[in-house]
Amino acid sequence: MTDSIFIGGGGEGYGVPQNMLLGLANRHGLIAGATGTGKTVTLQILAEGFSAAGVPVVMSDIKGDLSGIAKAGSPDHKLHQPFMDRCAKIGLANFSYTDFPVTFWDLFGEQGHPVRTTVSEMGPLLLSRLLELTEAQEGILNIAFRMADEEGLPLLDLKDL
Repeated sequence: MTDSIFIGGGGEGYGVPQNMLLGLANRHGLIAGATGTGKTVTLQILAEGFSAAGVPVVMSDIKGDLSGIAKAGSPDHKLHQPFMDRCAKIGLANFSYTDFPVTFWDLFGEQGHPVRTTVSEMGPLLLSRLLELTEAQEGILNIAFRMADEEGLPLLDLKDL
């Protein structure tokens, strides 16, 4: 256990090592940036660091980019040497492959913890994406939600909808 999470830097040409002190970490965070700037890797590093320190982490990962932390990497993988080279370059001395506890939420309850929610709580946009609706179908769904709201009709399940 440590009192900080190594964020980066520290290697030759990278300046002073940067660490996030756990005692000063906020309860919520936002990581924003353009494509290819390292947002996903930053989230993985933070999630792994907090988990290793015993701090529960909840992340919304719609595309599944962060799911790899559930399984440890392998020295036999073809990218092992590039990982080791990068660790040496940025000054990360104690790198090791580790898995972390992960619970996946699953709207259908087939491959993870079932998510219990109502149709109304999901809203027309999320529901449209889940059902892969066309633009016209999405418009109709928006109208149905609005009508149900104006009439005070609950939308608890698909039968209600």
